[in-house]
Amino acid sequence: MYTPPAFRDDDKENLTATIRAARLAILVTATTEGPLATPLPLLLDENEGEHGVIYGHVAKANPQWRVPPLGDGLAMFMGPDAYVTPAWYQTKQETGKVVPTWNYIAVHAHGPIEFFEDADRLLEVVTRLTNLHEGERILPWAVSDAPADFIQSQLKGIVGLRMPIAKLEGKRKMSQNRSAADRAGVASGLSSSDRPSDREVAPLIPL
Repeated sequence: MYTPPAFRDDDKENLTATIRAARLAILVTATTEGPLATPLPLLLDENEGEHGVIYGHVAKANPQWRVPPLGDGLAMFMGPDAYVTPAWYQTKQETGKVVPTWNYIAVHAHGPIEFFEDADRLLEVVTRLTNLHEGERILPWAVSDAPADFIQSQLKGIVGLRMPIAKLEGKRKMSQNRSAADRAGVASGLSSSDRPSDREVAPLIPL
């Protein structure tokens, strides 16, 4: 990931927070058949390894797990993002020398990928993922709510994945390269937007 120094984020807590908050990630592997990518919900176990271990699962019909990867896999996690119009910059009134851009937070996790079919390990991963995403519901659904034989039949259709994180890359592009006046204009513009995603980015602009 191309990351100019002004936007580089090496704070491990920031990086893991972005991973934890991401609802959906992209798993990418390089193969002799070209790059393969799958959108997936993934979970981070921070208690394993130096940087943590990522778990998830893919459909057994997905060819990504069958094709041997060339080198490490890549899991891409996105945080809040928003379009930034030049109209919000004070510099527009002063010189007119401005262009649009996009503010966003991204984390790339690299590591060796292991795919597995063991039913007990699969059940653990599915249960942990379910608990993670059902946890905010008033009446959360649990894997154990479904008949055990039905769950076992469903597990036959997926393959688990485990990726110990060998390297983390973080990018936090929030108008840090603009003047204080321009950043204030961006924060004000985003906070007044009709888009909830824009308003989520607004307080992340450094003032």
